Amino acid sequence: MLDIVGVLQSEKNDFTRSERVLADIILVDAESVLKLSIVDLAAQADVSPPTVTRFCRRLGCDSYADFKVRLAQSRFVGQRYVVPTDGPQSVREIAQTVVNGAQSSIYDTFEHLDFEAIERAAETIIKASFVLSFGSGGSSSMVATEMETRLFRLGLKVASSIDHQAQMMRAAGSPAGTAIIAFSLSGNNLPLVKALTAAAAYDLPRIVITRSGSAVAAEADVLIPIDRQENTDILRPTPGRYAFLAVADILAQTVATRLGSAAVASMRRIKHQLVVNRDGDDSQPLGD
Repeated sequence: MLDIVGVLQSEKNDFTRSERVLADIILVDAESVLKLSIVDLAAQADVSPPTVTRFCRRLGCDSYADFKVRLAQSRFVGQRYVVPTDGPQSVREIAQTVVNGAQSSIYDTFEHLDFEAIERAAETIIKASFVLSFGSGGSSSMVATEMETRLFRLGLKVASSIDHQAQMMRAAGSPAGTAIIAFSLSGNNLPLVKALTAAAAYDLPRIVITRSGSAVAAEADVLIPIDRQENTDILRPTPGRYAFLAVADILAQTVATRLGSAAVASMRRIKHQLVVNRDGDDSQPLGD
């Protein structure tokens, strides 16, 4: 579907003077333009209605009516992606904002953690013969891969997948005894929902870490909800991923604690190889 706002922004410099006036009016207040007739918009831009029609066709629309339909669809992206909100400018201000955001995200998540759900999730992982970690997109993919790293060090059989098609196939093809951990920051990842639905058809337990009340959450056998308000500064990386990383670490350490000596034995073997083959420094983390 054509992104009218995106076209206006990218092609604005190539427009004629009249077209630039029309583009400015639309970009400043798309909501108001949706209520205007072609005559009203033409009058506001001090151009003729045929000029508005030609402008709509240049944008790839069949008519002014078609233009308004596409503009209505584009506006859901939000005004902040047209004119970004003012944010910190100096490196120090940016650093402070990022660090404060990470801290508040983690502390707020702790205050609302479902500890019983984490305990049930840890028990599910320990009982599983194999664990699959699913996440797709930016942060969710990163956390899914990180979860694999957290668990294999404990001696568990685990693999991550960040590809929608692969997730569906692995959910369908995994043997009994497999458990799935799924991550989604938004909870709106519909291909992940389909993979989790497939897993349910084969009675695979599903641990889901996502926003409560979402489509992904509805597929959980064990739900660990993370509900937080996103920041409005689109230039700032989401601090939500720190909350998900913290929950992944909490779950991993809970699993490690319940495994006890078995987890320690696996970590000792890994550490032995790192000390012998890397730098001989036992104080360094277990891997890079």
